[in-house]
Order: sequence, then C-alpha cells, then structure tokens
Amino acid sequence: MRRILVAALALSLVLAGCTSKGGGGKGGGEGGKRPATVDGIATGAGTHKEKIDVGTPGHREYLLHIPAKVANGKWKDGKPADKPALVLALHGGLANMNKMESLTGFDKISDAKGFVVAYPDGFMTTWNAGSCCGAAKLGHIDDVGFLGKLIGKLTGAGLADPDRVFVTGFSNGAGMAYKLACEKADKVAAIGVVEGSLVTTCDPDRPVSAMIFHGTADRNVPFNGGGNRDFNDKRPFPPVSQAVDFWRKVGKLPKPHEDVKALGGNTDCQATGKGAQGVEVTFCKVEGGTHEWPSEAAEMLWKFFDAHPRKG
Repeated sequence: MRRILVAALALSLVLAGCTSKGGGGKGGGEGGKRPATVDGIATGAGTHKEKIDVGTPGHREYLLHIPAKVANGKWKDGKPADKPALVLALHGGLANMNKMESLTGFDKISDAKGFVVAYPDGFMTTWNAGSCCGAAKLGHIDDVGFLGKLIGKLTGAGLADPDRVFVTGFSNGAGMAYKLACEKADKVAAIGVVEGSLVTTCDPDRPVSAMIFHGTADRNVPFNGGGNRDFNDKRPFPPVSQAVDFWRKVGKLPKPHEDVKALGGNTDCQATGKGAQGVEVTFCKVEGGTHEWPSEAAEMLWKFFDAHPRKG
C-alpha cells in the first residue's frame, strides 16, 4: 500500500471509465459440448480479457484464466459438469490485472489443479479498501459491489462453484480482500492476504477462513504497525497481529499454535486448527521479508483454499 499521489486526478474520478474489448458474444451448447461463451464469458483454455457492467458509466474489466482441465473437461447443458473453484486475485496499488497475473504464478497452478482464476482491475490502479487507497478511496468507488457482482456472474454462469470462492490480494489488494470478506462473507469461503492491512470497519455476518502472509521487514505496511495509510491519511497501519486476532475471534478460534509446513526457508506458519464450519486462520511470518509477493505464496494459498470450502 505505497503512498499514491493522486490528488491531481481527483476531479476526473466521476468521468473515468474503462474501454477495451471483453470476451464477448453469446454462446450456446447442447448436451456435452462446450459453448464458445457462457453469458458472454469466453470458455476456451487460456486467459481472456473480459468486462462487466456494474451500473455506472463505462464498465469494469478483469482477466479470466480457464485451465484446459475445465475447458476440455466434461460439460453438461452448456456448463462444466463439475463446477470448478474460483480464485479472485487482486493487484496492489499502482499495478493492474496483468501485473497480478504475472506476479503470482496462479495460472500455472490453475492449469495443474483445475480451478479458475479471475484478475479484476482496480479503479485507476487502486482499490477502495476503507481508509486506503488513492483514487478509488477518493472517488468512493464501490469495489465491494463490483467484486460481488463479478462473483455472482461467474457462479451464476456455472463457471465456478459458489461454495469454493476464494479471494487473495497483495498490498492494497490484500486490504480489499479483507473488506470484501467483511461485507460479503456470504460469497467468500476464504481469503489470502499478502502484505496487507485491515483498515475498514468490519462486522462479517459469518466467519471466514484466512491465510495471512507478512514480512517482518515490510516498510510500506510495517509488521508491527506504523507508516501512513494513504497520502492524505497519516494514521498508522495497525499491526498484522490485530488482523490475525480479529479473524480468529470471529471464528471463535484459539491463537495460532499448530505448525504448518512452509515452502520458503524464511517463512514460519502457524494455524489455529479448524473450528465450527471448518473455518481456520493461518498466519505466516516471513522473517526478513519486505513488501513483496513471496514466491511460495500462490502454491501455499491454493493448498489452504482447497482445504477450506464454505460449509453450512
């Protein structure tokens, strides 16, 4: 969540909009044949640039990665016979959907495991995650509404399992993952937070599983709290321990105490163990880690997500 100097852009927020091609056209299919599109969403293997109407001027965009295991798998009545899991991956501030796709490595894991990945684009490279960040915050952009509608579109089209919707993010995108879980817990089974902070009012209507990565040497979002939340908000970020405690208390879980095998040599992970409805919180401290996406994060996040579908 780096400082984002966008004051000069504030007057243009209402007029700003996204304009480029989506993965368009209507599709149809009979029996076990895969249609070219479902509800205007491309179904072929690979990454497709899509757009969605959110009821405001312009539209919002996202990349959708469909693995061959889904595209070439069994289809019934124009939809995957077995609905795949969905991972929403939210980029950091001053980045975009393309950057998040290349940063995380989720496409490779998606192809191996058979889940779908959506990389939504923020508003002018930012997300309105509460008291951060930049253009999206200044413009009061309804990013919760956008992401909720995106989830509804993909699950409604039968391209994702509504009980296996997972949201991860980096930095400002991590804060947005928190906010989405706070306000749309009924749509999210688990979240994965990397170098982010909980900087929004949060009162979820159900517990959500969470896996949280944070580096001890992060200067942008300090491990023990501090720094500035935004260019126009000098309040410090809360310590990462506050978010860990919040989500475990929502789930009525103990403090993390069970060792979890980490893929990185400088990463120490501990979990609370599963509570009611299978909810769990895992905290991964990256010793000496800075404000960056750990190379092992995507693989570990998917393993966590796969073990924590929504129940009840």
